Amino acid sequence: MDKTFNVAIVGATGAVGQELIRLLESRNFPVSTLTLLASPRSAGETIPFRGQPVPVRCTEVSAFSGQNIVFFSAGAPRSKEFIPVALQENAVVIDNSSAFRMQSDVPLVVPEVNGHLVTTSSHLIANPNCTAALLLMTLAPLRNLGQVSRVIVSTYQSASGAGAQAMAELREQTQLFLDDQPIVPRIMPHPYAFNLFSHNTAIDDSGANEEELKVIEETRKILDDPNLPMNVTCVRVPVLRAHSESVTVEFADARPDLDAILGAWDKMPGVRVVDDRSNNHFPMPLEASGGDDVLVGRLRNDPSHPKAISYFLAGDQLLKGAALNAVQIAETVAKL
Repeated sequence: MDKTFNVAIVGATGAVGQELIRLLESRNFPVSTLTLLASPRSAGETIPFRGQPVPVRCTEVSAFSGQNIVFFSAGAPRSKEFIPVALQENAVVIDNSSAFRMQSDVPLVVPEVNGHLVTTSSHLIANPNCTAALLLMTLAPLRNLGQVSRVIVSTYQSASGAGAQAMAELREQTQLFLDDQPIVPRIMPHPYAFNLFSHNTAIDDSGANEEELKVIEETRKILDDPNLPMNVTCVRVPVLRAHSESVTVEFADARPDLDAILGAWDKMPGVRVVDDRSNNHFPMPLEASGGDDVLVGRLRNDPSHPKAISYFLAGDQLLKGAALNAVQIAETVAKL
């Protein structure tokens, strides 16, 4: 590729930011200059990139001058504050927060599913919720086999989805639990080690939490199916990294043959089938962690519904659920 780009990362010292830096290097993205931005407490640190230390700067208005592509991964408040600044500097912005995902004029993109929405006129592109992104990698190919009429999802979400501090807390609590010491939660609302609890987002009047609503709204938007019936239950589990999901899909007509579904997944870039019944080997977060692919398997007909199938998936929240998807969007932009 002849073009090179001045690239900035807001939230460079966070878990997703660190993966963005690593992926830009490992995937040989055409970076001309790399600007790393974070909070004042991280300013002055250095992070290696292509064998050279890159200083971390404080996120401020002047940092966006001359940037071509800016990744935001510092939460919705920071995105709302600084994305307008980056856009005024004519940068293409790829936002990992929820700030603009549901805005009608902002494409919400999983490149393998709806990458065609990224065009030369795209200035702000939203990266989807991690759970929705992993789900869509396995759900989208099924629509070629029949009309999807309902989707039911239960999630098993790891600490990585809540950031580096939550991952550290899980490590600490696990050791405290094994040492029979008291556990006092700091990052999560409940004891995390050897425990499960509803996703740590606010509950609305309907009883749904914010994470569940994001998965529903964003899945519908990316599939361009605003009325798709969905029921989602999101749960935190004491897994360090990589989310898992149990999915049931109902079809409007006859359910597809299982071999046809496996074939559709085999053809989907970024999806790897793990479905070994004889050895009871199916997708696991331990095997998904650190990998680019979404693992899918445990495929079977739903015995309670003549038009439904069920399956299980696992994928790295920090990669395809966040940083990898964002870099793939940037790669799409770079090819335009």
